[in-house]
Parts: sequence; C-alpha cells; structure tokens
Amino acid sequence: MTTQLVRHAALLVTMDAQRREIADGGLFIRDGFIELIGPTASLPTQADQTLDLSGHIVLPGLINTHHHFYQTLTRAVPAAQDANLFNWLKTLYPIWARLTPEDIFISTQLALAELALSGCTTASDHLYIFPNGCRLDDEIQAGREIGMRLHASRGSMSLGESKGGLPPDNCVEEEDVILHDSQRLIESFHDPNPGAMTQVVLAPCSPFSVTPDLMRQSAALAREYGVHLHTHLAETQDEEAFCLEKFGHRPVAYMDLLNWVGKDVWFAHSVHVNSEEIDFYAQTGCGVAHCPTSNMRLASGIPPILEMLSAGVRVGLGVDGSASNDGSNLLAEVRQAMLLARVRAGLKGASLSGQSAPPLMTARQALEIATRGSASVLGRSDLGSLEVGKCADYFALRLDHLEFAGGLHDPVAAVAFCAPVRADCTVIGGRVVVKEGQIQTIDLPRLIEKHNFAARRLLAGS
Repeated sequence: MTTQLVRHAALLVTMDAQRREIADGGLFIRDGFIELIGPTASLPTQADQTLDLSGHIVLPGLINTHHHFYQTLTRAVPAAQDANLFNWLKTLYPIWARLTPEDIFISTQLALAELALSGCTTASDHLYIFPNGCRLDDEIQAGREIGMRLHASRGSMSLGESKGGLPPDNCVEEEDVILHDSQRLIESFHDPNPGAMTQVVLAPCSPFSVTPDLMRQSAALAREYGVHLHTHLAETQDEEAFCLEKFGHRPVAYMDLLNWVGKDVWFAHSVHVNSEEIDFYAQTGCGVAHCPTSNMRLASGIPPILEMLSAGVRVGLGVDGSASNDGSNLLAEVRQAMLLARVRAGLKGASLSGQSAPPLMTARQALEIATRGSASVLGRSDLGSLEVGKCADYFALRLDHLEFAGGLHDPVAAVAFCAPVRADCTVIGGRVVVKEGQIQTIDLPRLIEKHNFAARRLLAGS
C-alpha cells in the first residue's frame, strides 16, 4: 500500500455535498483513494509522499466529457477556418481519411498532455473514423502512457454520401464490422470498477452519419454489457433540418424513437433544444456535454445551459475536437461556459440590477459543471469531488501567479474569472502527472516535434 499526504493548501475546494472550502486544508490518500480530508492539523503527519501545497488553491480534477483527440492534427486549417459545421466537416473529412495508427497515438498523447496541464484528470474522447488500420486500441495505449483516466468512445460512421449521409464513402465502415469491433473493445478494455482508468463507450457519430439500425443495435449491445452511449445531437440547425427531412422527427424525438434515452446516454452539444425537450432530458436522465468554444467557433448557437440545470438535466463540460476549438484547455472552457451563459442571459434581457432579470451563471456553477456535473454525465460516482472514498484526482494553482493578482478576495471565483493559464500540479489517482507546471509522464518537446511533422504530412496529402 502507498500513501500520500497533501497539506497546507491555502484553500481546498471539495465540491462535495456541503460545497466545503477548507482553509489550510489537506488530503490523506491511500492507494489512489481519499482516506481523510480536512484542515491540515487534523491529518496524519507522515506518508510515503508528502506534497506541500502552501499558497495553492486545490480543486477536484476537471472532467472532459467530449473531445476528438485526432483533430489536434488539423487545427486552424485555412480552408476550414470560416465554415459552419457541415461545410467544416466536408473540408476536413478527406484530410482525416489519411490518418494512420501512429497519428492516432501521437494526437491522443498531445491532447491529453494539454488537458492535464489545464487541470483535467479524466477525459472522454469520441473517435469515429478508422482509416488505414487505425483502431481505438491506439488511443487507449497512448492514454495509459500519459496516466489520465480515459473514457474511450468507439465511434462509427456507416451512412456515406451514396446513401444520403454527409461523410464520403471512403470514411465509413460496414455495420457488422463496427458492432463486432465494439464488442471486442468492451471485452478487452472496459473496467466497470471504482477507480477505473479505462472505460469503453459506444458512440455512433451523429444522425447524419449513421443509420437508424446501427443506432438501435449499438444501444442493445451497450446495454447488454452495461456501458454508456454517446453521440452528437441538436448541434446545428442544419442537423435539425436533416432529421426532419430524412426521419420526420426533430433530433431529440428521433433519439427517443431509437431507444437512445436514459441515464446511460449523453449527448454532445444540444444547442437547439426547446423547453419540452429539456424537460424530456430531465425526465429520462439524458446527460449533455456542453462545448461552448466549439459552438462559438462554428457559429452553431448558444445552448440553454442554465435552463437545463434548472430543470435538473445532468450537464458536463467538454472542449470538443481541437479542430473546432483549436485548443484542449479545459480550465479555459470553464470560463467560456460562464461567459457564454451570461451572453445568453443578456440576449434575454438580463441586467445586473434588474429585479426580474434572468440569473447569471456563477463561477462556482461553472466549476461545478466541469467537476460534479461531468462526473455525473459519465456515470462516475467515484469522481467529481474531493470526498472520503473517492479517487484522489485533483489539481492545484499557485495563487501568486500574475493572473490572480488582485483577485484573491475570492480565489474560487478567480479560477473562472481571472483566466489562469495552466495547472501547477495535476494528480490522478495519487500519481503526480503535472509538477510545477510541467508534464511528468512524457517528453513533451519531442512529442510536439513528432506531432507537427504528422500534421504537415496530413495536409500535404502524402
């Protein structure tokens, strides 16, 4: 057994049921799980490893509920910079068709390194294109080397252009191949136990890239094995029009028709949902991955996140693909979520002094979405807060950095308002992955060099 003592944090933010914020706080950790929490004076004085986090604010590890790691290779592609979702996809599909297994491995490690440096400890990725021998196995192995918890989604596309779908035919797979590989991956890699480092998710890509039959069969397979389901939904008005024309239903009603609702389901985006659909999410337990930067980048719209939270919908945070966000900084996404919700409130007529103004999202709400909310969306009762019995996943920010100057009246709010750039320390299951702002588990300069070489090759078409 191994123990770790975290002591003298200037402020320890638990995000537990009481939302405690403990001055001079600390944690006593055994074998990757929290055994004790409280003021430093109440904790043991000896452990195998001691971390003195004096002058730091410590928070639960952030949890990313939606990403496409491979897209780090196609950031800021000129032809895709000023396009909406459908045109953006059509521009990038031919480039992604050149991906190799090594590209998947390299891009996974780069995305996870960037996430870890932003305080993220668990990430869900949605890999749905498998050209040239690429497999989800490549991503899972890359994630293990970084040391981050990974929800690896076996995505899929089966509805090519020749059958009325959006992706080109050379980017889709046969449905029996998809289902067989999905079963193999669950049996090989999925760990349902508390503290799991790897879980597998089944994730047909979107209503415009898979058939209804694949959706139904994927749901049946997932429920046979007890794994979660994920897809993009209600992201754009183009998608809504596609669903109405092809299936005769709005996206949410289409999911209900396919038995794609329940506590084991979460949807990326849900920008274009009405009040009845929000209530439906709440009643059926569907979760939502909110990706504010991507929604702005692709001009998709502003989702009604505060309305969802008020209705009881489970909402988590995601950076989305790094070609529709162009970054993988989950700490920055917390701030974006707060600010974008305020833009929506302003458009509805809110004012800071108005007695009947709609509420504004608070900094603590935004942080809660990225911790407790994201854990709930992924079905992880062992994550999302610092509590006895939960995983020892946390990150720390030094309060003497430039960004916090003048903001220490409320350090918790300053984490969202004052835009700190990166975590000084990120710990996953008691393992230090980021120390003094540097990732410890890989050679980052060498990885960046290899990643840039692969990115240039992809765009050159060779």
